[in-house]
This record gives sequence, C-alpha cells and structure tokens, in this order.
Amino acid sequence: MFDPPIFSIVLAATLLGTLGLGGGVYEVLLVDRAWPRMPTLIQPGQGGINRKLFWGPAHGLFELSLIAAVWLTWGVPVISHWVWAAFAAHLIARVWSFTYFIPMAMRFEAVPTGGHAIDPEAVRKWVRLSRWRLPIELLAVIFLLVALTKASGG
Repeated sequence: MFDPPIFSIVLAATLLGTLGLGGGVYEVLLVDRAWPRMPTLIQPGQGGINRKLFWGPAHGLFELSLIAAVWLTWGVPVISHWVWAAFAAHLIARVWSFTYFIPMAMRFEAVPTGGHAIDPEAVRKWVRLSRWRLPIELLAVIFLLVALTKASGG
C-alpha cells in the first residue's frame, strides 16, 4: 500500500531523525572529547560554538515531521505502530534532555572565564550519560526506517 503523502512525511521524519543522530554522533565523538578540557569551546559568549543554532532547528523540524507522521498514519496500524514507537523513543530522549542535559549544558556554558571552575565530576557524568542518548535516538530512526519500508509498500 503506497500512499505518497504518508511516504513523504515518514521519509522527512526519517531524514530529519538521521540528521539529528548525526549531530549527536558529532558531539559525542568530537565536541564532548574536547570541551571538558577547554570549556570555552561550548561557551558562545567566549567565542565557542553555539549548539542551539543546530539543535533548535534540527529538533524542531524533526518533531514537527514526527507529529505530522503520527497524524497521517493514524488509521494505518501497520505503519503507525512504528511511527508511535519512534515518537516514544524520541520523547524519552527529549524528556531526559530537558530535565538534565539542557539545564546542565546551560550551566557549563554560563561559567565565566577565570571564574569558578566547572565541577569536573559533573562534567564527566554529563559526558558519560550523554552518550546514552545516541542509542535511544538510533532506535527512533530504526523504527522510522521500518515505517518507511511499510509506507513504501514493502
């Protein structure tokens, strides 16, 4: 059963989820390895990267496409179950991000140069736990790939 609007929105959600997953891999492999030794790397006010410029649009567009996919696949259980599973996995990662990662990242970004030091144990914990968001988001992308396969008639 190939339905072009359903296929298109599931494809968009899959691509945007993959984009976010790639951004997460970039941060874990490159940024998170460097910034604990050089906190200014993640401090936009000190010339560091502004992660909000990527993550704001990336998550916003992904979440809009995911909600649209939930809406459009509502009456097609063979696809909607997979889309709902992707939505649930992503929701888990986002709730965890909003309750722990984002507030801590904002604290790390706000520490002034020459001011009080960032707690090294808090940094190690943040970096260690942050890695676990990748498998959760990978799961969301895998669920979307299955939904995309079903939406393509496969």
